[in-house]
Amino acid sequence: MKQLKLTGFIFFLLSLTESLTLPTKPQDVDHFSAIQKFIDENTASLALIAFAQYVQEVTFEEAEMLLQVMMEYKEKCLADTTLPECSKVANEAVQDMMCAMKGLSQRHNFSHCCSKIGFEKRLCFLYNKKANIGFLPPFPTLDPEEKCQAYKNDRKSFLNRHMYEVARRNPFVFAPVLLTVAARFEEVATACCEEQQKANCFGVKAVPITQYLKGLSSYQKNVCGAFLKFGPKVLNSINIAVLSKKFPKIGFTELTSLLEDVSSMYDGCCEGDVVRCIRDQSQVMNHICSKQDSISSKIKECCEKETPEREDCIVNTSKDDRPANLSLREPKFTDSENMCQERDSNPNDFFAEFIYEYSRRHVDLSTPELLRITQVYKDLLEDCCRRENPPDCYRRAEEKFNETTEKSLTMVQQECKRFQGLGKDGLQHQLIVLYTKKAPQLSAQELVVLTRKMAAAASRCCPLRDEQQFACIEDSAKLILGALCRRHSAEPVNARVGHCCEDSYALRKPCFDDLQVDATYISPPLSCDQVISLKEEWCRAQEEELQIEKQKLLSNLVKQKPHATEKQLQSVVEDVTHLMEMCCRAEKRETCFHKELLCLWKDSEFDWRQRITPRSFPKVFVDPRFQRGPDSSQSANLSRKAKLHQNVPM
Repeated sequence: MKQLKLTGFIFFLLSLTESLTLPTKPQDVDHFSAIQKFIDENTASLALIAFAQYVQEVTFEEAEMLLQVMMEYKEKCLADTTLPECSKVANEAVQDMMCAMKGLSQRHNFSHCCSKIGFEKRLCFLYNKKANIGFLPPFPTLDPEEKCQAYKNDRKSFLNRHMYEVARRNPFVFAPVLLTVAARFEEVATACCEEQQKANCFGVKAVPITQYLKGLSSYQKNVCGAFLKFGPKVLNSINIAVLSKKFPKIGFTELTSLLEDVSSMYDGCCEGDVVRCIRDQSQVMNHICSKQDSISSKIKECCEKETPEREDCIVNTSKDDRPANLSLREPKFTDSENMCQERDSNPNDFFAEFIYEYSRRHVDLSTPELLRITQVYKDLLEDCCRRENPPDCYRRAEEKFNETTEKSLTMVQQECKRFQGLGKDGLQHQLIVLYTKKAPQLSAQELVVLTRKMAAAASRCCPLRDEQQFACIEDSAKLILGALCRRHSAEPVNARVGHCCEDSYALRKPCFDDLQVDATYISPPLSCDQVISLKEEWCRAQEEELQIEKQKLLSNLVKQKPHATEKQLQSVVEDVTHLMEMCCRAEKRETCFHKELLCLWKDSEFDWRQRITPRSFPKVFVDPRFQRGPDSSQSANLSRKAKLHQNVPM
């Protein structure tokens, strides 16, 4: 990947660098110089990312004005570095610039942040970010020819605008990821604009970039969400499990040293400090590469790359092999006579070492499962150390660990069994019923999106081998439920969802699995018009759109009758589908929709005893011209389905 050079506004070169320990070793000096050079070359891009992520409503023109202000600020500070305002770190300078721009904070509702100082101010800007980007317009799309012409006319402005649009829609993604996305997009634009079939080229080459962005966005939002909700202890436990699985031959002392850099990185990256994030992530990778012999045998080629390719390569490299002499059981934590004293002497280090030892021995377990086992161990010691003979009690630890894993494994196997029996669409329908009962306060659209992700995870994970299947399902659920919990933080769903989100990061999935019908929810009456939101548009809809509408209908019906059986619910969906097929073939479609929908209702309440049947469609609504089927391919598909029901008049 060629090095990013989206500059033009280079500011606060040395006066705004973060406080760092001065490098003492030659390789550290080289690394410091290299990362400083990279930051200097990408300063404008980093500033643009910061503006767009902190205030997603800011227009591109306003962002360009802010960059111009920073150019003037840079020139002033280069002329006189002793000025008080020139001692600010980068993130502070970015936020102060946004607050100082006339009218900007009032237009985009962040004045309350500007009135704060220090940590409170930084935290305010962080919480001002919105994960739900429904308030933003759709991502702007250009005809490939127009896109290429804009790229040729003004490459810098074209790429900056793209980075701005991506950053404001991904406010929690770390700056290094966005810089990598920008570099890859530029490579795609350069290649595709030379092709004859530009649209096809962009379509094919953009897919891996989008997948890369979505994958890392989900992971980073989830980890930062855990950090903000549960604090540095939980974040530390997550990182110990992840690093111990990825580098199982690393020593505990070396891991502890590496964790200091990793914790600092997440502190800056999760806060949204783009310069510190770049610097700290590079420091983590430099630490890993400087200790390759004791950390991993699979990162040599990665360490020969430059920022940001090196970081991306190490993150995506496969797990190292578990050392051959590493047994699955570590007797230190079950057989010692003095376990309680060892725990009490330094609980943080004691449990950190337990996570490390268990994770490196069970690299196929998911991170949440490893944290659950740690919690089981903590609870067991809490109980055992109160007893007269603690060793007799905690020697059962391995049995408890196996029970915990077996329970989690059984749940995953049941999920995959449902997937194999129902298929992806059938599983999603079942999940819609289950999760509408658990969280009926979510909109039907939200529930469709949530369960679609779950069904997609099952279709991706269930065909894998057993040892891969378990971690795949669990780690996918971690990200999906993390997104649901962020939604709850922004707009509370219900008390039981809140409990699952806030009580324990490790126990989120089991907690959600155990949720039943929310008995406190009272659904507002559902009118005929709400049953089928598209109505006549159904007749022109593509198959996927029809599927989504049927799923939304299913969710709305569950909200009305949460104790109805799945068979009853599915029957109603089928009835409405038949209604749609017939009305799409009727001479007077709108009349058909209004009259036939009334068959599903009595006094605005759904009558579960009286179900619509194909015989209820009066022949007067059927246009004789369509006896052989409608003209459109979409309606033709509906017609072929209708023929499967013998009582349907054709």
